[in-house]
Amino acid sequence: MPLILLNKPFGMVSRFLDDSGRPGLGRLIERAGVYPAGRLDADSEGLLLLTDDGALQARISHPRHKLPKTYLVQVEGTVSAAELAKLCAGVALRDGPARALAAQAVPPPSLWPRQPPVRERRQIPDSWLELVIAEGRNRQVRRMTAAVGLPTLRLVRTRVGPWALEGLAPGEWRELSLAQSWAMLGSAAGIRSRRAAKPGQQASRTGRASGPRR
Repeated sequence: MPLILLNKPFGMVSRFLDDSGRPGLGRLIERAGVYPAGRLDADSEGLLLLTDDGALQARISHPRHKLPKTYLVQVEGTVSAAELAKLCAGVALRDGPARALAAQAVPPPSLWPRQPPVRERRQIPDSWLELVIAEGRNRQVRRMTAAVGLPTLRLVRTRVGPWALEGLAPGEWRELSLAQSWAMLGSAAGIRSRRAAKPGQQASRTGRASGPRR
């Protein structure tokens, strides 16, 4: 069974069925036996990985592997260098300290319109940042930005390890073979090792294997 890369829409839970009646993954993917490797909250959007391979699922989602996850975050307020530094140095959360591997202010990205739209407040500006973390605690990114005085308005995951969201509209998905997925993981681990040995070296990006589906 392949690894599935899905652009999870806003408002959809990261399960195939939901007892409260919210839309689940079964509306988009009709594949028996696949399950999410990790999760996204219903009010978060973007890349969600699914597989029926237990070893790959554990490799992606278990905290000990520290697979980096990249998010685009729209926040209330203007991001400053001091707030970015705090996110990277570490902030205190109720379940322990958390820090970003990287954080930077970015221009407003070219994303699909969210439905429903983000609520705008005329007197309060908003801005965007890109945040990379290696954990996946409950609502971690939202709690981290709130801890530095920047409430999250919109949260889109764009990357998990070597897998990227590019080219997928909300509700679309594409497949990668297990062999290719494991090879990409190995390549990403090698790149991280070389970057740790040689600071400043840039990692290469991996392309897509197939076109998107709905």
